[in-house]
Amino acid sequence: MNKGRQQTILIVDDEPANIKILGENLKSRYKILIATSGSKAIEISGSSNPPDLILLDIVMPEMNGYEVCRRLKTDDKTRKIPIIFLTAMASEKDETSGLELGAVDYIIKPFSLPITKARVKTQLELKYHRDLLENLSTIDGLTGIPNRRSFDERITQEWKRAVRESDILSLIMMDIDYFKPYNDQYGHIEGDDCIKMVSQSLSSIPMRPADFVSRYGGEEFSCILPTTDYNGAVFLAEKMRRAIEELNIPHMASRIADKVTISLGVSTISPVNDQPHLILVDSADKCLYQAKESGRNRVMSINLTNSGG
Repeated sequence: MNKGRQQTILIVDDEPANIKILGENLKSRYKILIATSGSKAIEISGSSNPPDLILLDIVMPEMNGYEVCRRLKTDDKTRKIPIIFLTAMASEKDETSGLELGAVDYIIKPFSLPITKARVKTQLELKYHRDLLENLSTIDGLTGIPNRRSFDERITQEWKRAVRESDILSLIMMDIDYFKPYNDQYGHIEGDDCIKMVSQSLSSIPMRPADFVSRYGGEEFSCILPTTDYNGAVFLAEKMRRAIEELNIPHMASRIADKVTISLGVSTISPVNDQPHLILVDSADKCLYQAKESGRNRVMSINLTNSGG
């Protein structure tokens, strides 16, 4: 069921003995993380490597398990992590409270290790299949890179983060030049191969982990660049333009070159609360249009940080 990646369990308990028992019995199959406080559990869960499952005690100093669960379930970044309460609080009311907060299971101490392991295994299998389905729905079937749905989700997330952190955000929109004539000249199978080669080239350009290339639709691509200033975004866009040119994919139907090229539009902004993220998308789109109107195979850009958006 692992399918190449070891799943991770976060055990949250203020009693080291409980952590040791669970950890010793689960570590042969899963990667184990531990937290002895609610705040540490929230910190680990919100990190860049969140757990696949949380085993959470309820009675803890500083912050009880119910509050930890409530906070995790109200945060978009952590709300999908399944939580199993593992607690001595045995009343029906306690169990109901835990499940109503969003926990997937409730195990009462003293617990049976074989039963606990079986229930953990069940929840992790469900998590694996949910993740698989979610990934399939956000990946473009032709190119294997993130699709338009992924783009919409990521641009919204990065916009909110940039507003919250008073940060800068850049976006590149790209379009294969004269793609319809390419399809007419070479056929749709070659057209699909062209899109795949372009997407692979764009995705292989060295970028930071947070940078996000996707297929926006048809022959159009996008690249979200968090914490990237105007000059950095324009530099990367030019790098992308050259990379596609250097693929040397023949394009005898192009009016500007004998090979496939792309046009690019770049926009950079420091977003504020009352602005919609479509400002960034629309301005990058307008720059892309200008690049195409100005002769194609070029980068056009706008720095909205200078104008306040």
